[in-house]
Amino acid sequence: MILYTNGDSHTAAAECVNNHAFAEDDKSYWMMGRAPHPHNLAQSFSKLLSNRLSMGLVCNAESASSNDRIIRTTNNWMKKFKDELYRTFMIIQWSTWEREEWLIDGTYYQINASGTDEVPNSHKEKYKEYVANINWAKKTDDAHSKIWKFHKELDKKKIAHIFYNGNNNFSKIKTKKKWGTSYIDPYGDTTYDKVVGAKCETVSPTSWHYGADGHRVWAQFLTKYIVDNKLV
Repeated sequence: MILYTNGDSHTAAAECVNNHAFAEDDKSYWMMGRAPHPHNLAQSFSKLLSNRLSMGLVCNAESASSNDRIIRTTNNWMKKFKDELYRTFMIIQWSTWEREEWLIDGTYYQINASGTDEVPNSHKEKYKEYVANINWAKKTDDAHSKIWKFHKELDKKKIAHIFYNGNNNFSKIKTKKKWGTSYIDPYGDTTYDKVVGAKCETVSPTSWHYGADGHRVWAQFLTKYIVDNKLV
C-alpha cells in the first residue's frame, strides 16, 4: 500500500527539527528545491503514519502551497502512477482559502494575501490588486466548490482518501455537503492547528509550525480516526 500525502508547510513539516521550510534552504540539499527538508520529513506525521500503517510514503507537500497546487500536483501524480491507485490511500491537508497559483513564463508561483510574495515585474501590479481586493467570502466559496469537485473525482476513481483543514474551516458555508468520513469536520473547528495547538507550542512565538511533538500528536489523531472509521 502507498500513503500519499499533500498539503502546505504543515504537511511538509516545515521547521519540525530545524529552521528550514524548503530543502533548498539548506546548502546540503539545495538540489532538492522546494521539496520538504529530508530531516524534517523524517519526523513528520506523514512518515510516522506510514510506519504505523506499514505503507510506503509519497509526500508531495510544499511549504507555502496553495490549494490549486495541491490539486494540480495530486492529479499529476495520479496520471503518472495510475496503475498504483488501487493500492493508494490519500491524506490531503487544505491550505488557506485565499492562496492562488499563478503560472508565469513556465514557472508556478504560490500567491497569498500577505503582500510579501515575490513575483516577476510583469505581475507586481496584478499582485498588488490581488492583495487589495481579496473577497474572503468568494474565496471560501470557491475553495469549497473546488474541493468538493476533487472529492467526487477521487470517489469516482475509488481512491480512499481523507481531507482535513490546516488552519481555516468552512463554518461560513451556507450549503453544506455530505462528505461522509472523507473529510474531518470540514465545517467545524477540528483543524490541524487547533488539535495540535491544544497540546503543543509552535517552534517559536512567530511561527505557525510545530515540532516533532506536534507531528506525533497529529499522527496519533489520524491513526485513531482511521481505525475508528475502518478506513484501511
